[in-house]
Amino acid sequence: MAGKTKGALGRLADKLAVESEPGLTNAQLMLTNHDLKPVEPARRQWGPWNFVGFWIADSFNINTWMISSSMIVSGLSWWQSWICVWLGYFISGFFICLTGRIGAVYHIGFPVVGRSSFGIWGSLWPVFNRAAMACVWYGVQAYIGGHCVYLMIRSIWKSWDRHTIPNTFPEGSGTTTADFVTFFIFWFCSLPAIWFPVHKVRHLFTVKSYVVPCAGISFLIWAVVRAGGVGPIVRQPATVEGSELAWEMVKGIMSSIANFATLIVNDPDFSRFAAKPRDALWSQFFTIPIGFAVTSFIGIIVSSSSAVIYGGNPIWDPLELLERFLDDGSSGQRFGVFVIAAAFALAQLGTNIAANSVSAGTDMTALLPRWLNIRRGGYICAAVGLAMCPYNLLTSHNSFTTYLSAYSVFLSSIAGVMISDYYFVRKGYLEVRELYDARKTGPYYYTWGIHWRAYAAYIAGILVNVVGFAGAVGTEVPIGATYVYNLNFFAGFIVSAGIYWGLCKVSPVPATSDKWMEVGDEVDDLRLGYQEEQGSGSVEYMQGGTVKDGGKLV
Repeated sequence: MAGKTKGALGRLADKLAVESEPGLTNAQLMLTNHDLKPVEPARRQWGPWNFVGFWIADSFNINTWMISSSMIVSGLSWWQSWICVWLGYFISGFFICLTGRIGAVYHIGFPVVGRSSFGIWGSLWPVFNRAAMACVWYGVQAYIGGHCVYLMIRSIWKSWDRHTIPNTFPEGSGTTTADFVTFFIFWFCSLPAIWFPVHKVRHLFTVKSYVVPCAGISFLIWAVVRAGGVGPIVRQPATVEGSELAWEMVKGIMSSIANFATLIVNDPDFSRFAAKPRDALWSQFFTIPIGFAVTSFIGIIVSSSSAVIYGGNPIWDPLELLERFLDDGSSGQRFGVFVIAAAFALAQLGTNIAANSVSAGTDMTALLPRWLNIRRGGYICAAVGLAMCPYNLLTSHNSFTTYLSAYSVFLSSIAGVMISDYYFVRKGYLEVRELYDARKTGPYYYTWGIHWRAYAAYIAGILVNVVGFAGAVGTEVPIGATYVYNLNFFAGFIVSAGIYWGLCKVSPVPATSDKWMEVGDEVDDLRLGYQEEQGSGSVEYMQGGTVKDGGKLV
């Protein structure tokens, strides 16, 4: 009976398994599948303009709109906050290009890139961290997208009002029946977008890069015309000065970088589809600061205009301002709100797919590659995003944003180790095939599959910010720790990268190069399977790999 049960479970497991090449050992089945393998030439379809469209599309979302506003609330003038945005996103673009280069050259994603630095099995912890955050953010972004759907429905039926529709949710839950229904509608309508493979979903970003900026500019013109000018914020000076002003600008720059912390780590998930490595370089470096700065500028001017239109404090949330426009009542304004809310819903969909669904799907593929691919992982991410009830997190907005920003501390340490490993320790040289091999003799197996040098550097990068983080959540800490935490991404990155490089100098690691040597341009359709020879302990690889170093198959 037990044998029959085991057989049935085995058959079920085999039926649920995703496609994989023949000849893989059980260990390799936990390290690779079609979505984790290096991208073959047929799927390298992202050119430079696809990356331009991707980042323009990603820049137009509600979070970006409000980043400058938070700086103005903290005491900066509009032009000072805009300088912070430019500097912050230029720095982010630089880091994006550093990590994206690895994916663009070797055509491998973040979970596989992490194996060279953290170890074959040690990479699972950074991957799990990134996947968990992607699921949380998916739910939050979907809830914001649900607010867009709420405005679209109210534009058609004014009776659809959260204040008049009977509410079945308890007070203080963070949502109402009307809001939850529209959240579910947005969540449900997002599911088909997860189905498409990553190399084809670029078309969604192309459409979004045309539609959403047009809607944002239309919103800008509409608000300025209604206000009869750009409003008081552009004439308002900074309310802080001296050293306080300097530190507020530093925090503004860091908040812009924190908004990119997750994407800095996992940009290889997208850049691996680049037709050529240079396609993912300048297109990303320039588009990121320009796109995000323009979006922030529109947010500043629209919010400034709202202070003239309605009086009182500026309305920083564009969806709240649209709802005020809707309450004014004319049919023309309702139509305008519908169109802009629909464009913002598309913006949230694109952002959720790019930053969360694909990222979580790729990460989950690495956690259980025998049974998960990017598509299945994306649907699991969507299910978790719904089940986590994101409105509960948003009941305390300040605390939630504080903790999410603090999470960049963990991600900066991961980025520091990855970049130090590729650029300073290995000088661009990776033995791609070995990244999918769990044998103890492999160069990336280290100790029990975990690289202790990477974890020592990773923990050190976190510890340098721990005291400052305690201060950010309300604990009394020394002022020096607060200053360090104000530079949290740089502090974590520099400490982790420096310690990793130092440890590898003192205790060298295998598979490195004495000179700069990227052999990723020789990665073709790499087959990874190998088989044990009968009667001997040796291992014979199945031919088919084309990654070579001096004529040697690696």
